[in-house]
Formats: sequence, C-alpha cells, structure tokens
Amino acid sequence: MVGMKFKTIKIKKKENEIEIKVRVCNFLKKGFGLMFTSREKAQALLFEFRKPTKLKITSWFVFFSFVAIWIDEEEKIVAIKKVNPWQASVPLDKPFIKLVEIPINKKYADLVEKILK
Repeated sequence: MVGMKFKTIKIKKKENEIEIKVRVCNFLKKGFGLMFTSREKAQALLFEFRKPTKLKITSWFVFFSFVAIWIDEEEKIVAIKKVNPWQASVPLDKPFIKLVEIPINKKYADLVEKILK
C-alpha cells in the first residue's frame, strides 16, 4: 500500500483506553472516506483538521454501517455515533478537530463492540 500513511491512536472511553490503527486521510481521501469501499476491505480512517470544525459527514455510497468518533482539541471524545448507509447528512453541533471512521466488519468487530458499549 504505497503512499498510505498509518498510525495508531488512543482514545479514552470511560476508564478504558482503546488503541486503533488508522489510515491517515490525505486531501483526496478526506473527500471520499469510506465511499465505494467494500465492507471487508474497508479500513479505519482518521480525518485531521487544522482548526476546529462542525463539518457534516455523509454516508452516501457507503454500503455498510460504520462508527464515527469525533474528537476535540483536548483529545476528548465529543460524540460517538453508529452511521448507517446512505445518510445524506450526519451533523454534529459541537466543534471537533479529528474524526475516526471505523467500518463495522469482521476485522473491527471486537473494537466496535468495545466502543459502542
């Protein structure tokens, strides 16, 4: 996977710290995210922004559900939502600086279970 940058991030949910290996999205990947990807080949994605934003996300052309985790400047979770396919707009009224999208598939099943409980 030439040209792809990966890193491991840690998120803290209640007393648990959860590590997630994510693909860091470049400018082009930020526009497409999980669109047009098959469920089992999909990877967890990290969207990083230079300044806080309230950008809406969409799941148009995403053929499976995924978990979205919004993170603020202080590395605190702002919100966690399960996003279903074909939603035109998934708004968040609080500012965030990072967004993690985790596909709900076999590879991430245990991780998703930890995050959603």
